[in-house]
Amino acid sequence: MIARIRDFVITKHDWIFSVVSYDLGGEDLKCLLRYVPDEKGERVSERGRYKKLDFDEAYEFLRTHRPDYVKDVHVVPKGDIKEILRPEQWLPVIAEREVKVNTIYELLRAHIPRARIGITGSFLCGLNGEKSDLDFVIYGLKHFDKAREVITDAGEKGLTAELNEEKWRYIYQKRKPELSYEEFVAHEVRKNHRGAIGSTYFDILYVRDSDELQRLDRRNYEKGEKAGYKLIRAEVKDASFSFDSPAIYEIEHPEITKVLSFTHTYAGQAVAGEEIEARGVVEKTEDETRLVVGTTRAAKGEWIRSLSKPFL
Repeated sequence: MIARIRDFVITKHDWIFSVVSYDLGGEDLKCLLRYVPDEKGERVSERGRYKKLDFDEAYEFLRTHRPDYVKDVHVVPKGDIKEILRPEQWLPVIAEREVKVNTIYELLRAHIPRARIGITGSFLCGLNGEKSDLDFVIYGLKHFDKAREVITDAGEKGLTAELNEEKWRYIYQKRKPELSYEEFVAHEVRKNHRGAIGSTYFDILYVRDSDELQRLDRRNYEKGEKAGYKLIRAEVKDASFSFDSPAIYEIEHPEITKVLSFTHTYAGQAVAGEEIEARGVVEKTEDETRLVVGTTRAAKGEWIRSLSKPFL
């Protein structure tokens, strides 16, 4: 059993979790509980009626019913998993019954192999509502970059729409970043990974393909010795995996070798050659000293911003 980030898993209790980290081996998967069976639940699928849990509700539910699942994230024993929902396998099925899903799917698959495109979130587990967003998954850096080009081109041709200010305000309030609204939007717009079809918002998310998984550095997931908060400025040397989880920025700095962001807010925040300002927790390992952003869910007092134009 090998799962990837953005997959969903269903346990023998019929609890539905999103996978929030790559499978690094071992007996458990790092996940987040999203849905539980509930006769009065507002979401319905062929599996039955479910209740969607927010972040705090999910932790409280597991503390009550399975405290052994609760660590820094939710940890699901692989032996408790009865099914893995894989985004790339289910997208063709979902696209047949969901017009807006099919619209984006058709745009993407004209340029990207079908097996490298998926859909995650509520659509993957059949629990989407009328206002649910579309979260597409692209496997592989080459295909992800192409998908961003496709989305940009579709917007310029009027096939999709840009997000309106109401939606940007909603995203900003949901993320609560340590950036001003104007600065947040300026960073987000140039990432070219969002759009809208009518009133439905969609985005595209990056996941490593099989070849890139071979290059995954497990040390990025190992906790180092914390050495307090630090604010740095540095030039980005390599941002190839800046849309990954964690987002990875290799930098030129006398002390810090890389910045890791475990919050999606600061994924894709800068490109190679740009100067960034970052504040986070310094971690020291046997191999390096790094700066970690997103040490808590709220990531208060932690950020990454580009100091290059047009952000100056």
